[in-house]
Amino acid sequence: MRVLLTGANGYIGKRLLPVLVERGCDVVCAVRDKARFPTEGLYADPKVSVVEIDFLEEVSERPELKDIDAAYYLIHSMSDDDPSGFEQLESTAARNFVDLIGRTSAKQIIYLGGITNDANLSTHLASRKNVDEVLRSGGVPVTSLKAAIIVGSGSASFEIIRDLVEKLPIMVAPRWLETRTQPIAIRNVLEYLAGVLLRPDTYGGSYDIGGPEVMTYKEMLQQYADVRGLIRRIITVPVMTPKLSSYWLYFVTSTSYRLAVNLVNSMKVEVVAAPNDLGEKIGIHLQTYEEAVRLAFQKIEQNSVASSWKDSLVSSFKNSSLREHLEVPVNGCLTDQRSIPITGNVDQVINNIWSIGGRRGWYYANWLWSIRGIMDKMVGGVGLRRGRTNLTTINSGDTLDFWRVLLADRKNKRLLLYAEMKLPGEAWLEFAVTQIDGRDLLKQTATFRPKGLLGRLYWYSVLPFHYFVFRRMAENIVSYRE
Repeated sequence: MRVLLTGANGYIGKRLLPVLVERGCDVVCAVRDKARFPTEGLYADPKVSVVEIDFLEEVSERPELKDIDAAYYLIHSMSDDDPSGFEQLESTAARNFVDLIGRTSAKQIIYLGGITNDANLSTHLASRKNVDEVLRSGGVPVTSLKAAIIVGSGSASFEIIRDLVEKLPIMVAPRWLETRTQPIAIRNVLEYLAGVLLRPDTYGGSYDIGGPEVMTYKEMLQQYADVRGLIRRIITVPVMTPKLSSYWLYFVTSTSYRLAVNLVNSMKVEVVAAPNDLGEKIGIHLQTYEEAVRLAFQKIEQNSVASSWKDSLVSSFKNSSLREHLEVPVNGCLTDQRSIPITGNVDQVINNIWSIGGRRGWYYANWLWSIRGIMDKMVGGVGLRRGRTNLTTINSGDTLDFWRVLLADRKNKRLLLYAEMKLPGEAWLEFAVTQIDGRDLLKQTATFRPKGLLGRLYWYSVLPFHYFVFRRMAENIVSYRE
């Protein structure tokens, strides 16, 4: 069985891939940017191949996809500044996908969308409904699975709830916290996605999928607090406008402002699943919300979070291809370069590099990094709250606080980061372990390409901090012992 998996770099795609491989499928992963696709572990399995396709553009003939049996459509965008922008992007991508699949031997398209039963849909949910209609305009039967809130380690919904409850003992919250929804565990979503694969009795069907409980967002927050053993007081007020609600989410949680706006608009809409018997047909045992939260924390505590919404470009300040930033520029740039001799174990230094950011921090003056993150949030940037998905593993495309990983080449001992904070220019931070005259060295290079006079003023204004922070950071990376 040969399956096309679009959105393979996304939160759902990364989790669905091992499920499909375990079921014996040959999976062709369609990604917009190969630079973000991991190359180790499961991703090196002979059953897994990768093809680079940008569905926002017309797709030419792809011979390697001719003989696929089914295709998953997991492409999703909530990142455009214009409220109607992502709707147009999603429609374009869906049309180009339908054109491509129509030229293959695929017998089924499986689409994961959102529950759209409410009479007044948000722009986001209306766009999800429109994508469903576009996919059905082709000749290949579509099986639509429509979910509300997906709960699992690394999911946007879970991480936002986690941020709110962990940080705020008392919440003065908007009225939409009383809106009803039907959360579903990520494990059940994956069971549904795999369970309908090439099942003729689901061809052409549309199924709402939800967990066993209908809850308000307030009840979800409170139950999360109970699981964590926290006492939280939640007060809802009717005077908080959608814009204020968006800022509330943006400043308290790790979400971007653009995503916060779309989430707030969707959270005002009731999303409750219409009953159906698909779960019984497939044999799914639905997890309760409490069970889903507990399982998510098991994954976090075991350091085995498979994917995170934060690694999606949706969480970025700049939503663009990573490849265009891989070549660090030289001309017109300002740099800070440090070379520190490695007198101890080289592998320990590499481990230190690969553990940077997140809980470990930046090896020197973490309070200054925190202040820089707060300043970035204040001007609409991503801030430091995204952290990192895994404590010791880094892949190209991952987020790392307010950086994006461009290259994580452990074999060649090189890590390259690109800044996603708001800057009057562009910034790169590179770590490499090299040998000069038989001596091992850590070479750390910060590169800044200023944009006009403001960019140069910015660089020179922070130069005194760079002198101490970058120097001590490099020294501590070399000397740090776990």
